[in-house]
Amino acid sequence: MGRIMAIDYGTKRVGIAVTDVLQIIASPLETVHAKDVLSYLKAYVQREPVEAIVIGMPRRLSGEDTEATQHVVGFVRKVQKEFPAIPVHTVDERFTSSMAKAAMLAGGLKKKDRQDKEAVDRVSAAIILQSYLESRTI
Repeated sequence: MGRIMAIDYGTKRVGIAVTDVLQIIASPLETVHAKDVLSYLKAYVQREPVEAIVIGMPRRLSGEDTEATQHVVGFVRKVQKEFPAIPVHTVDERFTSSMAKAAMLAGGLKKKDRQDKEAVDRVSAAIILQSYLESRTI
C-alpha cells in the first residue's frame, strides 16, 4: 500500500503532507518553492510508493473560483501529465490556513512559530489530506 500525498499549492510556496503507509495518519512533510515542486515530487515518488495525490482547490465561501483557482487547475494538469499512473484528486481547501493556525495554537506553538508561513502551508496540506481521508470513509 502506498502513501497518499497532499499538496497545498501556492504560486510562491507549496505545502506537502503525506500519510503513513497504512493511510491512517496525515503528517506535514515539507514546504518547497513552487518552481521546485515537480522535481521534489519526482524525487519523492522514486523513494516512496505514492498511491494518490490530493491537491487543495481554492474556492470562495460561495463556492466560486478565486484568483488562485486557475493557478491550481494548471498545476493539477502538470501533475497529471508528470504522474499519469497516480490518481490526482482535488479537495475544497476553504479555511485550511485558518484551521492550520488554530491547530498550531492548540498545539502550543509560540506566536512567532505560528506566523511561519512555511509551517502554516505544511499544516494546511495535512488538513487537506486529513479531510480527504475522512471523506473516503463516509
